[in-house]
Amino acid sequence: MTDQTAILPDLLALTAAALPPVETVLEAARDRIRETVSDGGKVSGALIEANQSAVHGLSWLATYAQSLRQMQAWAERLSADGRFGEVERLIHQIAFGEYLAQIRGGIPMSQNEIVRLSDLGLSDGDAAPLGESAVVTLIGRANSQGARTRLVELMQEQAANITVGATGLDDELEMIREQFRRFAVDRIEPHAHEWHLKDELIPMEIIAELADMGVFGLTIPENLGGLGLSKASMVVVSEELSRGYIGVGSLGTRSEIAAELILCGGTDEQKSHWLPRIASGEILPTAVFTEPNTGSDLGALRTRAVREGGDYRVTGNKTWITHAARTHVMTLLARTDPSTKDHTGLSMFLAEKNPGTDDNPFPTEGMTGGEIEVLGYRGMKEYELGFDNFHVKGENLLGGVEGQGFKQLMQTFESARIQTAARAIGVAQCALDIAMQYARDRKQFGKALIAFPRVSGKLAMMAVEIMVARQLTYFSAWEKDHGHRCDLEAGMAKLLAARVAWAAADNGLQIHGGNGFALEYKISRVLCDARILNIFEGAAEIQAQVIARRLLG
Repeated sequence: MTDQTAILPDLLALTAAALPPVETVLEAARDRIRETVSDGGKVSGALIEANQSAVHGLSWLATYAQSLRQMQAWAERLSADGRFGEVERLIHQIAFGEYLAQIRGGIPMSQNEIVRLSDLGLSDGDAAPLGESAVVTLIGRANSQGARTRLVELMQEQAANITVGATGLDDELEMIREQFRRFAVDRIEPHAHEWHLKDELIPMEIIAELADMGVFGLTIPENLGGLGLSKASMVVVSEELSRGYIGVGSLGTRSEIAAELILCGGTDEQKSHWLPRIASGEILPTAVFTEPNTGSDLGALRTRAVREGGDYRVTGNKTWITHAARTHVMTLLARTDPSTKDHTGLSMFLAEKNPGTDDNPFPTEGMTGGEIEVLGYRGMKEYELGFDNFHVKGENLLGGVEGQGFKQLMQTFESARIQTAARAIGVAQCALDIAMQYARDRKQFGKALIAFPRVSGKLAMMAVEIMVARQLTYFSAWEKDHGHRCDLEAGMAKLLAARVAWAAADNGLQIHGGNGFALEYKISRVLCDARILNIFEGAAEIQAQVIARRLLG
């Protein structure tokens, strides 16, 4: 029987009324932080660093505000379409209740870093808008035990549904989701754990099937061999493939990054030569940016590309290069102007190489590599690479002009971070799938684990936060598809979704108890896979820094 008391009356009006107070507090926090980090009327990099916790806390507050905006927009769209059912209502009100409570009491930037309004320089008077009746009601009643319990009851009844709650996407995108969900269930999930445990590369037949489905050319224009679909479609595909196994979901990332680089910065000849081959899966690309001593500081790269006649010779070292052995081309960032010590002297190359084998992973002259053993994210493997007088054709300088590499790379970050947020949602959904099934099957003290309130509460919060991260990510993709600058929104989506994935995996393992610590249980793999999401494509700290600079700019 429906527990109507779990749902607050006039919910949409209540949540709408809670948004202006949050906006007011966010603006006050932005003003305080800007004052704190400004010197002579200009934002100071040194002061940002000195006040890093508060500055990053502003990013998280802004991310929460944007998340609530997008949840409200989602709920209003569903309501207008007559699809705002009980599941959606419960997700919506729990999300508002929890995130408003965290805004008022403390937002977790990580497990032991809680940012409070006082840390942002706000007084009790500045925080007073959060005492308005709509906010107080939602904090006090929206995320109740009854609401969480009822949501999990409905989740069990609707277990056949692909997602918990309507996503709000159109029918075409949901058809794409269904197609890739079927593929993941049939071709990925039965094998993913074995690939992980044996630390095996994803089989080439899987890659061939993905190519046949158009995964590597989703967003490449049709006249260049792709499907010409939206970034939103890329999000849906990445989400469902990563739900099966993050390694498979991430295969498309390699092609997405390479295609975006070529589309944004390549010459017409480079576009016509490379993009159809990437789209078809004829060639597999890999991104070669990071160096052992630079990490996120790409402007400090030391790998050199020296012009020799019309071509280049590359010397240097790279690390954390995903899927390096089996690929055909590297988007390689190197320094072409030795007089520079920042990003201005960097150039991007489409550096060709021969795919390797198990016996000889790096057969190309001038190039060596060694595998980095990792906890998770194993299906493509990670490598350290060494270049010694490695030959790159002059025609493969991206855009045909030196010194544009960093700018070209920056143009891809929006798409890369949206795609990474989608992968994180998929991993979080995988954790929920596994934990939900285990909680239903496992009996303790005479009943299923799911009957215990703290277990069902964990599952409910997984489902709620997945939807929050999903709506934030869809909004970022929508902005990108409509030609709007969205580095801020994409960064927020990646920041939140990575935390959501880790929380879902961690809580999923907790539900398994001791069994979750056993390698034979899938949740152990998901925990390892989830951990990387807060690091690659911009660590959480870097992501918060980028968001803050936009907010304060």
